[in-house]
Amino acid sequence: MKLDDCYQLGSIGKPHGLKGFVMAFLDVDDLDAYRKVKSVLLELPTAPGKLTAYEVEKLQPQAESRALLKLKGIDRIEEAEPLRNAKLYRPLTELPALEEDQFYFHDVIGYLVVDEQLGELGAVETFYELPQQDLLAMRYKGQEVLIPVVDELILRADQANKKLYVQLPEGLLDVYLTPPSRERDEPDEFDEA
Repeated sequence: MKLDDCYQLGSIGKPHGLKGFVMAFLDVDDLDAYRKVKSVLLELPTAPGKLTAYEVEKLQPQAESRALLKLKGIDRIEEAEPLRNAKLYRPLTELPALEEDQFYFHDVIGYLVVDEQLGELGAVETFYELPQQDLLAMRYKGQEVLIPVVDELILRADQANKKLYVQLPEGLLDVYLTPPSRERDEPDEFDEA
């Protein structure tokens, strides 16, 4: 299986205990939904771009986004240590189904962003997943514009027409298009006071 056919589920931290468990950090809304996952694909730090399949013996949710993970065939701390910093993947076909008005970020890359007031703006280029909130990035008049991914701003995705409908707050685009006040108000060095 190739990386393009997968989504990143999370990553592996340090080994936990002596019996092959590792601490996994999962980028999911509901850890319990992954309790019964049967297998994962690992991209090891020593083999970028190459995925290796592992059966999951146990996935035990901990606090927040952390879970203890036990993979079949990894039974000692010495076998778990090389997995540190590996990325965890699952096939895209295994993504849970979403409700009609929801979408996965990777699904809308390339969609045309359409504002209710301003019309067509530009295409979705990427998403930045930050601790505080997720941001959608699009190009508008040569500038990268970041839009917070919140229900009040991102209204719906039209998969048939590859359009993402938004309702931007007044002035958001101006923030990206207006030069910083320093450049606008800086006096000419030859002006006399």
